[in-house]
Amino acid sequence: MGFYAERVLPRIINVACGAKTAQPLRRRVCEGLVGEVVEIGFGTGHNVPFYPACVTGVTAVEPSELGWKLAGERIKASKVVVRRVGLDGQSLPFEDSSFDAALSTWTLCTIPDADAALRELRRVLKPGGTLHFLEHGLAPAQDENVRGWQRRLEPINKRIFGGCHLTRPTADMLTNAGFSITDIDVFYEKGAPKPMGADSLGTAVSA
Repeated sequence: MGFYAERVLPRIINVACGAKTAQPLRRRVCEGLVGEVVEIGFGTGHNVPFYPACVTGVTAVEPSELGWKLAGERIKASKVVVRRVGLDGQSLPFEDSSFDAALSTWTLCTIPDADAALRELRRVLKPGGTLHFLEHGLAPAQDENVRGWQRRLEPINKRIFGGCHLTRPTADMLTNAGFSITDIDVFYEKGAPKPMGADSLGTAVSA
């Protein structure tokens, strides 16, 4: 990782992902989390304030040292114990069936091999364990104009935001990895340009 990725990008993401407009979405996606939770793409800890009281612990998977450092104050203020264990969502250092639930917010767009990460999440979840997801990706099929802009902007977006894709089909990736989607809300994020703000929020069960 170069200077930009190590020292600049985590600060940009910390500001961008800390927008007040994102807080209601973070609250929604965290609702229903219980027990031991693994969170991939932990970032700078913007989900921490929204962990429900019935979460007994969170295992954070986050590759950025600076990102983890910037999360420090949020972690200290949390009533839920948060520990950083993994660095790579594509290869989780946990036994099979280790967690009750998993959390991923605006993460699958950036992981180089998102399919591998989803298979790993399914592996480490207990049977019937739930993945809570909030991801941006490919716009709905009826919005071909937005999809066209996503394809045009994606190369630039990847360079600026650490490999962030705009055209990954969230629902298809989940089902292809063996998850069964139990709830999904597809919408455009308020205040964001449509090509960057086509969001999917919901839950999926490890079948």
